[in-house]
Amino acid sequence: MNSNSATASPPNLVLTGFMGTGKTAVGRAVAARLGRPFVDMDEWIARRAGMSIAEIFARQGEGAFRAMEAELVRELAGQRGLVIATGGGALVDPTNRETFCRTGLVICLTASVEAILARVGEGRGRPLLSTAEGAAGARERVMALLAQRAAAYAEIPYTVDTTDRSVSQVVDEVLRLAATGRSGLLRLPVQAPDGADYTIWLGSGLLTALPDLLTQTGLDGQVAIVSDEAVAPHWLAPLQAAFAAAGRPAAAIVVPAGEAHKNLATINRIYDGLIQAGLDRHGVVVALGGGVVGDMAGFAAATFLRGVAFVQVPTTLLAMVDASVGGKVGVDLPQGKNLVGAFKQPALVVVDPDLLRTLPPAEFRRGLAEVVKHGIIGDPDLFVQLEGAGPASLESLLARALRVKIAVVQRDPYERGERAHLNLGHTFAHAFEQVSGYTLPHGEAVAVGLVAAAELAAGRGLCEPDLPRRVRDLLTRLGLPTGLRGLAPEVVLAAMATDKKRRAGRLRFVLPQALGRVAVFDDVTEAEVLAALARVVEGEMGGA
Repeated sequence: MNSNSATASPPNLVLTGFMGTGKTAVGRAVAARLGRPFVDMDEWIARRAGMSIAEIFARQGEGAFRAMEAELVRELAGQRGLVIATGGGALVDPTNRETFCRTGLVICLTASVEAILARVGEGRGRPLLSTAEGAAGARERVMALLAQRAAAYAEIPYTVDTTDRSVSQVVDEVLRLAATGRSGLLRLPVQAPDGADYTIWLGSGLLTALPDLLTQTGLDGQVAIVSDEAVAPHWLAPLQAAFAAAGRPAAAIVVPAGEAHKNLATINRIYDGLIQAGLDRHGVVVALGGGVVGDMAGFAAATFLRGVAFVQVPTTLLAMVDASVGGKVGVDLPQGKNLVGAFKQPALVVVDPDLLRTLPPAEFRRGLAEVVKHGIIGDPDLFVQLEGAGPASLESLLARALRVKIAVVQRDPYERGERAHLNLGHTFAHAFEQVSGYTLPHGEAVAVGLVAAAELAAGRGLCEPDLPRRVRDLLTRLGLPTGLRGLAPEVVLAAMATDKKRRAGRLRFVLPQALGRVAVFDDVTEAEVLAALARVVEGEMGGA
């Protein structure tokens, strides 16, 4: 999986991890072995500030130090061929982490608590340990900091444990990873029920690395790739070539494209293809496509031979940030959307931004509706970034949106509570789609649904009156509709009668209370729904 091209200046090699794990000592030795310049970020910051890190914390505060750190990350990421040792908290910040992971090969050094305490001693010169009282206090502080940073460190693609290892032994392992590892990777782990945890790998060029990733994940059975007629002409051949080069030819099942074909008849077609491919219970179904392909391939994988492994390779923005994560799969019936389905956790998700190159601009914009939704649900900073210049990179946008969904599905994998928050705007959106005969693209339906949900919330006094305008203005800025023409509110309301999110015959609406805070309400009256619908249909708000 080595992606380093033969250039004069290879990507940066970045060592990060907690204090006392050996970043500086190992980094200097690695740089010497490779003949590369070495940068210790804390030393650079101290030199530039004219004072020690402890003095910066004492005089200017941690916030000022973190700002200096972020500035240096941006500066170093613009260079190549460096060996960099970060401070222990430098990559806790998601933007810093995404920046270094996107531009270099990042390795997290770890060590046991006992090893860390033995190495840092009483913590002198380490501001985050300076208030600890005695050995017990230092241990408690180290354990608390490790717990706070665990999620951030878990996103680093490669890990080397330095406990009970000499510097030279760790250097050898780092050099091995530098030679065989892949730069430009971000790892997003997902905890799933019954030990079915999986990893989302995010990085350019990962499509052809899929055979290696399957092997690393222990998926060694026959592979069948499910794609559709829109995606297959672009990406099926290179993926099959990668599998052939790895010595494991993959069968292909190509189905018609579009929501209109997301039905049981297409599932039967997929079953026929799986049988022809000779898949047994060790087989792997790979979904190469957007959300419709992922839903159908996942449903087929969940039910074929009572369940075979399932891998998601999303090719649309909407699928990358939403549909590919969380394990909900299914198909539509004439009476409604997603009325037949299952929970099938993927064994692996591979998000390759390069696959968006062939996505029509209109489809990319439609995917942004789900990004906006995630900002409203759990990342106000993402929403604000979209209102301004946008996230620092496409990878950052993808990672931030994904983290919102990951956090929710981990807390509520089977949609028994909080996971319903991910349906923000969708009660409206699914009704819009059904009334349109599924000719309305899902992303556009979601965009209008977000406005309707904000209008409903504002009408009930649940949020600031200005929130619907902010949502509408952002969606308009992103080229998405905020209203629909030719739909009667009463017809849309009637379509909601088949919504699977009903409980005891009552519709449930996810409504925003503020950016980053939503809640579920099941006491909404028909009059309130009709009033909100009147604001987004029949062209009153435009943006058809």
